[in-house]
Amino acid sequence: MEETIKVNIERIKTELIKISFSKDIVIVAASKTRTVDEIKQAILGGIKGVGENYVQEAESKYNELKEFLQANNLSDVKLHLIGHLQSNKAKKAVEIFDVIQTIDSVKIAQIVNDRAAAISKVVEVMIEVNIANEENKHGCKIEELEGIAFEILKMKNLTLIGLMTMGPLFEREDEMKISERNEKLKPYFRQMKQKFDELNNKWAESGFKLKYLSMGMSDSYQIAIEEGSNMVRIGTGIFEERKK
Repeated sequence: MEETIKVNIERIKTELIKISFSKDIVIVAASKTRTVDEIKQAILGGIKGVGENYVQEAESKYNELKEFLQANNLSDVKLHLIGHLQSNKAKKAVEIFDVIQTIDSVKIAQIVNDRAAAISKVVEVMIEVNIANEENKHGCKIEELEGIAFEILKMKNLTLIGLMTMGPLFEREDEMKISERNEKLKPYFRQMKQKFDELNNKWAESGFKLKYLSMGMSDSYQIAIEEGSNMVRIGTGIFEERKK
């Protein structure tokens, strides 16, 4: 397992450099259902971001992971929430995570800010955008994005660091269709990058800049990087298929 994870990470890093000509792409290991030992191996393989979908699952791994990071002087490794945040989980999420990628309303941003203020913590956040306006998905509409960002920038215990999107889900039938699905994703990723650049250009005079555009997962990160992503969330590509 240890060697496989390390080899997978090196392969992905090499791929990303070839596509982007940059070593600055952040890989967040999507660790839903993965063991703490698997996550540790990913970190030792050079991963600087660990992404969990559920607060409750992250809580079960948190203490052991934190002890591991402290014991190995790995303070630069950050824990990311990459799944939807329910308001009743905000208190625990603020305690556990360094980055919350899935802020999609002023309301949830304010709740997170208040919870962070209560423990004197500043949390890095990203705004999740439902770029395809899918009814069954979380994330704000793209036309709501700027207003949410404006309000977050007023909140003292939140630091807005970027935008996040998943892109629409297409039917997954066979390997041959992965390339077809990725072609369908391109315009959505492109639109997201255009909005990212538009906001940064608009805010340039103020000195504020969005740093990260988080888009692309195990079967779409190559296309996402081509379209301007600088943060990808990869699970199966690192850890391989989950055991059934």
